[in-house]
Amino acid sequence: MDLDSDIDLEAQQQLELDQHQCHQRRWAVILVAMLLQVMNTYQLLFLSPTIRTPYHTSILTGEAWVYELINGHPDRIRHNFGIDCDVFNTLLHILHRNGFTLSRNGVSVEVQLGIFLYTCVTGLSSRLVGERFQRSPDTVIRYSGLDIIFQAI
Repeated sequence: MDLDSDIDLEAQQQLELDQHQCHQRRWAVILVAMLLQVMNTYQLLFLSPTIRTPYHTSILTGEAWVYELINGHPDRIRHNFGIDCDVFNTLLHILHRNGFTLSRNGVSVEVQLGIFLYTCVTGLSSRLVGERFQRSPDTVIRYSGLDIIFQAI
């Protein structure tokens, strides 16, 4: 009987060892699955190239819109910029005479003046003015202040 109890004890110990190893394998599988999920999420968030969708896609650029106002019906420039076309052209002449002949960062003097006047007349946010001129809000903020006028005077 002693032999049978030794065999039962060994079988019991082997069964407990097998259960413990099975439990460890399950935890290992769960940890590996979690690690793979974390690595996949990291790759999607930080390593995958993001596809950027252009925001300013209007056919009419800000510069084209300003020239459309200059060359169009006189009431349109007055309604949008708050001044007549001859006053706009006089301001442009003053700006050019005081050294504003070239564009800054790809923004022509006409558009810079247009952004300033349009912002003054409408009081719109830089995001909405940027939509009208097809420029970023940062660009609008740069040219909607009085610095362009003060530098010209």
